[in-house]
Amino acid sequence: MHALNGLLAASLLVASLQTATARDGEHWVVSWTGAVQGPYPVGNPSAQPEQKFAFPEPAAGARDQSFRLIVRPDIWGRQARIRLSNAFGTKPVTFDGVYVGLQSGSAALIRGSNTPVTFAGTASVTVSPGNSVWSDAIALPFAKRPDDLSGRRLAVSFHVAGQSGPMTWHAKALTTSYVSAPGAGAKGALEDEAPFPYATASWFFLDAIEMTAPADAFAIIAFGDSITDGTASTMNGDDRWPNVLSRRLKAVYGNKVAVVNGGIGGNQVAGPAEYGPDKPYAGGPASGQRLDRDVLSLSGISSLIWLEGINDFSKNGNFTVDQVIAAMKDGVARLRAKWPQARIIGATVVSALGSTSAAHGFPEQDEKRKALNAFIRTSRTFDGVVDFDRATLDPTSGGLKPEFVPESTTGGAGDKLHPNRTGYLAMGQAIDLDLFKPGKIGRSAQQ
Repeated sequence: MHALNGLLAASLLVASLQTATARDGEHWVVSWTGAVQGPYPVGNPSAQPEQKFAFPEPAAGARDQSFRLIVRPDIWGRQARIRLSNAFGTKPVTFDGVYVGLQSGSAALIRGSNTPVTFAGTASVTVSPGNSVWSDAIALPFAKRPDDLSGRRLAVSFHVAGQSGPMTWHAKALTTSYVSAPGAGAKGALEDEAPFPYATASWFFLDAIEMTAPADAFAIIAFGDSITDGTASTMNGDDRWPNVLSRRLKAVYGNKVAVVNGGIGGNQVAGPAEYGPDKPYAGGPASGQRLDRDVLSLSGISSLIWLEGINDFSKNGNFTVDQVIAAMKDGVARLRAKWPQARIIGATVVSALGSTSAAHGFPEQDEKRKALNAFIRTSRTFDGVVDFDRATLDPTSGGLKPEFVPESTTGGAGDKLHPNRTGYLAMGQAIDLDLFKPGKIGRSAQQ
């Protein structure tokens, strides 16, 4: 635990030293996140293609090869900055040949959109284990009218010089990205797809993107586990519940609001007690161990929605309700101390009763879930409540509504744990948009 805290502190220190200046009258707002969870291949990817040709030796990681990661920024600006992370590496990683451009299709880019990225004025950067680094501000020549880019995908390309060792990653991207062959060298400057023959359904090393935005622009972060990460939603469909919320808010505020996803499949509130490169867990570090990196270090956030707890009550977690409540209260207190103006929204946990997952679906888990939901609804720990349980519960069975069960990613019956695209749509529609009205402040700022 002490080692992990040291790594986080070092990471944040390095990030704080990487400064970039927003345009006059604008500020930096986080536009996309892919919370890093550990060293590849420990994690819970969905619809993952075979990775052995891109990464023949997982412990060795990337070897003199290039990545073209596809992301969907939720707010666009004329300038961007990216964060590369070696949070769970065991050796320094050197990145060069870093570019950002507009995706055309597959790994191909819109001609002329690829733009070089620098770090403290240089084209390469070495990130030591446990650290991350922000790029310089990147002027985006294709973003003269940022509003016109809504829904477009950004391709972030970079080359790993030499051998990376264990790769820091986000397993469940539910978005297809691309990798060159080992030993292929720096290919990020190229705009065609030929240098990137291998596909991946995960994000590696890249964990955040920020954009310059008007002074009244803001971001909301969805924080949680696989049901926020989007398990069982549509591959490349951007139909997780945070995506639904984003589209609803954009109908009101346009390109002045971002909803970013801080979910990790398998994540827990209260555990694991220890986490690090030498002691990884598929669900990543406990929520409290990742708040600084995945939330508090990001710009422009006005609200956080916290949906988590079902994994704590699984056979993998076995935590008590009191332990989860205590950890959740501690997390809220830390958020309020750093963000007195921000609103912290609690979300009720959806049912897993009857799940076909070996670790879920038993009655004791459901009783604990109900007790946690009672705390979320009535304790006044939060500035507001989103009742996802009410939106998804089948009162007859006590589980998910039947139409929310069949899986949307690869097809099939579903696991009665993760809602499908239909269920995520209902969840996103159940959120009261008034919770996020500009000018509303958190409880600690009112006191």
